[in-house]
Amino acid sequence: MRIKQRPEDFSVKESYRFDEVPGGLYRVYLMDKQKLSTFEAVDRIRDAFGLKPGAISFCGLKDKQGRTEQIIAVEGSDVDVQEPNLRLKYLGRAGKPLSAANITSNRFAVTVRSLDESVLGPLNGAAAEVNRLGVVNYFDSQRFGSLKHGQGFIAKDLIRGDFEAALRNYFAKPSELDRTEDAKVKQFWRENWGRWDARVPFEGSRKYHRILRSLRDYPGDYVRAFLQIDADYRAMLLFTYQSYLWNEGVRRYLQLLLPREHLFPLRYQAGTLLFHRDASPAVLSKLREASFPLLGPDSTFKDPQVEEAVQWVLGREKLALKDLRIEESPRLLFFKSEERPVLVFPHKLVLGRPQRDELNRGSIKSNVAFTLPPGAYATLVVKRLFHFSWREDSPADIRASQRPRLTEIEAQEAQEGPRVPSSRSRVSAEREPPSRPSSERAAPGRARASSRRAEPVVEAPARPPEPAPEPSPGFRERQRLKKDNKVRARAESAAKAPKSQKKK
Repeated sequence: MRIKQRPEDFSVKESYRFDEVPGGLYRVYLMDKQKLSTFEAVDRIRDAFGLKPGAISFCGLKDKQGRTEQIIAVEGSDVDVQEPNLRLKYLGRAGKPLSAANITSNRFAVTVRSLDESVLGPLNGAAAEVNRLGVVNYFDSQRFGSLKHGQGFIAKDLIRGDFEAALRNYFAKPSELDRTEDAKVKQFWRENWGRWDARVPFEGSRKYHRILRSLRDYPGDYVRAFLQIDADYRAMLLFTYQSYLWNEGVRRYLQLLLPREHLFPLRYQAGTLLFHRDASPAVLSKLREASFPLLGPDSTFKDPQVEEAVQWVLGREKLALKDLRIEESPRLLFFKSEERPVLVFPHKLVLGRPQRDELNRGSIKSNVAFTLPPGAYATLVVKRLFHFSWREDSPADIRASQRPRLTEIEAQEAQEGPRVPSSRSRVSAEREPPSRPSSERAAPGRARASSRRAEPVVEAPARPPEPAPEPSPGFRERQRLKKDNKVRARAESAAKAPKSQKKK
């Protein structure tokens, strides 16, 4: 099975509320994006209009690999972006920034592809189990992109007080899976660590400007330098490790409550998750009401089995609750303790009628739609429904899926040839920002290694062999040509626009 083969295969629409305040300081927009994480989209808007860090607030993080709608609030500025993969629609004004309290729910519509007809029988049974038993409310692989890209849990460096290691992992540890310019910037600083006056030959280094300026002015003060990272992203680095502890603790909690035959495993980015396929009425009633804490130094426990599970996971990590404190900056870097429900129940779960899969010959596709509360992962619901055919991508699978994509780019550039950059407009001139090394960067899920792609690839018709082609350009040159082609296309589009639209 395959999900997110095309952006429109994974649609998310945020249900929201905010108190409109005429003349309020914050402009609220509906942001429609695809192939951008929430962090990347916000960075693009902020860079295009010269906004300060923290000027844009949002309610939650939405998946990069999909078509998503969510609201954002911009402090003190009017902005307008109308690009193919990022659009803003003005909604009104508010008197304060947005937070998770402004979300009421998220509605998901997912197309699951590359299915065999044999899955239709088990699928109906799995849907009945989900409606009766719910889905364990784990954090899914998207939260743990730092593991996929080799950075590990940066929060563990902070707990040890090793801020230099945390900074190295943040911006000097390139991922072999990352094809963006950001990987080149990280490789440069891996090779030039400590030479803070070295000139970086890549524009992508701009996102690390505040950190590098701090290191140039105060060499060796890695705490000060680390605190130059945007506050939202710093919080995400800590929350990623909290999420892992939560997953491991709940997995152990289920083992304490349920017999082994009622559980089944599914692999994910950070290890293995356990789901229940059955439960006695008493246990199910307890799970429906149960919550498990996101751990902090002040966490408390009322359920002895929850406490036992917490002690088990902390012991495995060689930690105690009191260790979840960062003494060097307790006010800016801290683990916030809060409760998270153990189960989530998808509302209005609908299974569409199976249809022929136009992207995968000989296969069928099925549409699934449901509503989840804020913070729950739609990919986990899909995995639970199709657990009998799901398998998590390995790094080798992701690397293999990227090669056909690069071949496609080479073929396109061979046809078009190099182009000369044209003048740019204010917003469309903004370069594609490098993707963040965050947990929001998630690999699309699939089940069969033989049919994997990180992005949808349309097979081109066979072409006759060309005599003695010139050697194809290197990766850096291909990226430069691709960027130039985008710039020219945007400039031509702007030139063709009506004069009235240009004045606006």
